[in-house]
Amino acid sequence: MLLVLALAACSEKATIPLQTGADPTLPQPAERLIPTVKIAPAKGWPEGKMPTAAAGGTVTPFAAGLEHPRFVYVLPNGDVLVAETAAPKRPDEGKTLKGRVMGVAMKKAGSAVPSANRITLLRDADGDGIAELRLPFIEGLNSPFGMTLVGNDLYVADTDAVVRFRYTPGATRIGTPGEKVTDLPAGTRNHHWTKTVVANADGSRLYASVGSNSNVAENGMAAEEGRAAIWEIDTKSGEKRLYATGLRNAVGLAWEEGHLWAAVNERDELGSDLVPDYLTSVTDGGFYGWPYSYYGANVDKRVQPQRPELVGKAIKPDYALGSHVAALGLAMTREGAYVGQHGSWNRRPPSGYNVVFIPFRDGKPSGAPVEVLNGFLSPDGEAWGRPVGVAVDAKGGLLVADDVGNTVWRLRR
Repeated sequence: MLLVLALAACSEKATIPLQTGADPTLPQPAERLIPTVKIAPAKGWPEGKMPTAAAGGTVTPFAAGLEHPRFVYVLPNGDVLVAETAAPKRPDEGKTLKGRVMGVAMKKAGSAVPSANRITLLRDADGDGIAELRLPFIEGLNSPFGMTLVGNDLYVADTDAVVRFRYTPGATRIGTPGEKVTDLPAGTRNHHWTKTVVANADGSRLYASVGSNSNVAENGMAAEEGRAAIWEIDTKSGEKRLYATGLRNAVGLAWEEGHLWAAVNERDELGSDLVPDYLTSVTDGGFYGWPYSYYGANVDKRVQPQRPELVGKAIKPDYALGSHVAALGLAMTREGAYVGQHGSWNRRPPSGYNVVFIPFRDGKPSGAPVEVLNGFLSPDGEAWGRPVGVAVDAKGGLLVADDVGNTVWRLRR
């Protein structure tokens, strides 16, 4: 039965070009009983192969042979921290027939692997663009993802809490237990398990993203308590409040010139042409539509009961990245934003599987996305790699975590 349903999900395909930019033209939904499935099987990199840099750029392996690297963070001394991580145990996730189909899809896509639950330190002491030192920095975590340093406090976003560790500059290991700052929504379903954390300019507040517990609240809104949101956390007291809501899965977070930005994964099962993932500035108290509407006030009729009073308040995002690209990584510079796009599993033809640069002008996205790193898909449609977290290193290179290729790549433009 699973095979029949999976085959039935392979007929729908995109009918318009990938929609990007500040004002995308959105088609009508193509709702189906079984969602579109188009999986690039996870294979890893054949010997001698690596991603392709755009003209004028070069790419090298900064560190290979890692265990599912998902997030990278650069310390002030140039050391690089990488979260080697995967989903925790989630006994209530995927119990339905559709959920089992999705589970098969995720396994094929390389997502269903054990979690190393580790942050590893990488050091390029001789400056040749390759980390010659690799050491376990923090172990025994719970599906860690985001990291941020405030003074000598390193904050790590586990799947269920923000944890603080005391950091000594230049240290190659933290062996003491962390201190829990605050809990984050998790539980036995924990559909979107990755949590990201960034700090404001003076380090007094943290901002933690928590993805939704479903696609479009099909398990009821009670299961979404505190989710599809960004939380603001007081670093001293651990007290927190909802900063912004209606963001289905804001994996990438970054501050630039006093503004918080997010790269957001939007909803599925409306066809290959909907809904665009997006990059947006985030307003304190803002509501961004999920689950009741998408890309502003476009109502999702699947969600019942509707909330027209909320739809009327929904903020339209700043910039569409394209449907199902799976925008996960975000690194901001004064010139623009780098976005790591993990790649679709539910669009025909595939989208994402690349790193793009969004140029900015006057503090806003301006112009078409520029593909700076690609080649993650083989000519036969296999996934040699899948980009996730991105970060600019101390020398201006772009680090890209590749969780299928088990490598952190370094792009020099």
